[in-house]
Amino acid sequence: MAPAMAIQSIVDEQETEYQKGVKQLYEKGIKKLPRKYILPSHERPNITSNNGHQHQYQAPKDFATKNGGIKQNIQLPVIDFAELQGPNRAQVLKSLANACENYGFFQVVNHNIGDGVISDMIDVGTRFFGLPFEERSKYMSANMKAPVRYGTSFNQNKDNVFCWRDFLKLMCQPLPDVLPHWPSSPQDFRHLFVMLMEAILESLSPAPETAAFPTADGEVVDEMEKELMEGGSQLMVVNCYPPCPEPDLTLGMPPHSDYGFLTLLLQDDVAGLQIQHNDKWVTVDPIPNAFVVNVGDHLEIFSNGRYKSVLHRVLTNQSRNRISVASLHSLPFEYTVRPWPKLISEQNPQRYRDTDFATFLQYISSCEPKRKNFLESRKIC
Repeated sequence: MAPAMAIQSIVDEQETEYQKGVKQLYEKGIKKLPRKYILPSHERPNITSNNGHQHQYQAPKDFATKNGGIKQNIQLPVIDFAELQGPNRAQVLKSLANACENYGFFQVVNHNIGDGVISDMIDVGTRFFGLPFEERSKYMSANMKAPVRYGTSFNQNKDNVFCWRDFLKLMCQPLPDVLPHWPSSPQDFRHLFVMLMEAILESLSPAPETAAFPTADGEVVDEMEKELMEGGSQLMVVNCYPPCPEPDLTLGMPPHSDYGFLTLLLQDDVAGLQIQHNDKWVTVDPIPNAFVVNVGDHLEIFSNGRYKSVLHRVLTNQSRNRISVASLHSLPFEYTVRPWPKLISEQNPQRYRDTDFATFLQYISSCEPKRKNFLESRKIC
C-alpha cells in the first residue's frame, strides 16, 4: 500500500472510532486526549483573572472552578413551584420575570415530581451508557428526525473538533410510542413545562392599558398559546460525560443556546454546567432533585427579546462520570414561531423574523452551529 493510502486508511480508522463516542474511548483507558477533541487555545475552558489576563482552567478532582483562588460558582434564582401555586403567586411571578430577563436560567424546587422518578431518570441514563457498545450502537443514526438516536459530540456531522460527550435523544411525540422505552417521566416533564409556561405567559402579559390589543378575562387564546399548552414538541436528551484525561483541552458541550421555548434539566451531583453571566463563565451549583430551567431561542423570539436565551456550556473532569437529562419543549415542529402579538406595538416593534423547526434544521445542517448564531440570524436589524 502506498504511504499516502496507508495514512488515509489510518485517518479513516480513527474517524470511525471517534464516531463511536467518548464512552468507547474512556473504556479503552486512553491517557491522552486525541487531537480530534483538542480545541484551539482561544476556545478552551480558560478563566480570566481580575487583571484581565487569561489562565488555563484546570479541573481539580472536586471540580471547583477557580479564579485567583475564588470559586466562580453561581446560585441561580430559585423558583418554589409550591409558592407559585399559592397566595404568593404574584411575588413569585416577579422573581420568575427577573430570572428570565437577567439570568436566562433558574432552578425549580418543590415541583411535585417525586424523588423516585428523578432517580429513575438518572438511573436509566447510567444503565444505558453502561451497556456494551454493540447494544448502544443499535440506536446510532445520522437522521436528526429519528425517534431514538444515539450519538456523540454536539453535531457530529459538522463538528470540526468533537466534544467530550455522548447522548441519547428521544422524540416524545406521539407519547404512547415513547412510554415503553422510559419511566413515566416524559409526562411528568410535560406537566411541569405547561405549568411553567402558564406562569411565564402571565409574567409576560402587558397591562391592559399598554397592550397592543385588549387582554381582558375571557379573551380567546391565540393559536400559538393553544399549541404551546395543548400540543407542542418535546425532545428528551440523556447526556453522558465520562471522565476526561485532559479536561483543560476540551469541553463536554461548546457555548450554545437551546432552540426551543424552555429546557428542563436534571443533573446528578457532579457539577459541570456553566452559564455566561455578566460576561463571565460561572458554574451552576446543583441543588439535589431540583430542575434547572433555561430560556430557549424560541422564547426569546416569542417575548420579542425581553426574556433572554443565554449561552451555556459544559466542562469535563478527570475523575467522575456525569449524567444529565434534558427535556426541550417548544411548538410542534411544523409550526411557525413569532413574537407574541400582545407584546408588539408602535413603541415595541417586532424584533425577530418568523421561524420554524425546518429553518433551524436547514441552518445547522449547512454549517457548524456556534454560540447563538441561529438566533442572531433571525433578528431584524
